[in-house]
Amino acid sequence: MLKKFYKIIILPFTILLLYLMFFGMGRTQYEVNVVRVEPLFSTLYFIENTIRWWDIIRIVLGNVVMFMPFGFLGWIFPRLQNLKENIFAFISAIVIIEALQYFTRLGICEVDDVILNTFGVFLGWKIKRMLEIKFTRFVG
Repeated sequence: MLKKFYKIIILPFTILLLYLMFFGMGRTQYEVNVVRVEPLFSTLYFIENTIRWWDIIRIVLGNVVMFMPFGFLGWIFPRLQNLKENIFAFISAIVIIEALQYFTRLGICEVDDVILNTFGVFLGWKIKRMLEIKFTRFVG
């Protein structure tokens, strides 16, 4: 049952996520192309210079949690049952999306986003495996 629900919801979810990454949350086009390639420094800088904890949680945790559903892609594409295949496919896709943010100037191309998003996929894959083992009847 859970697999059927996932197959229905993943496409609209992906479209919503792409919208948020390029146009959502009051995003406007930058004057210049922005890229941040130092891993974790931009996130640490953001945390140090942000006053409201809600903003930190929303951005940092959101970059992990919002990508957890992509850890379940093995339910649609059997080849992605394998963690390495899933992570490789995801990193390939997210790097393209980050590059599009750079070239369109509708967002910031950040290595931290790739790291946090990929960690979210990893956590999603772990949760998927746990669900498949513990709740076999509910997942099917």
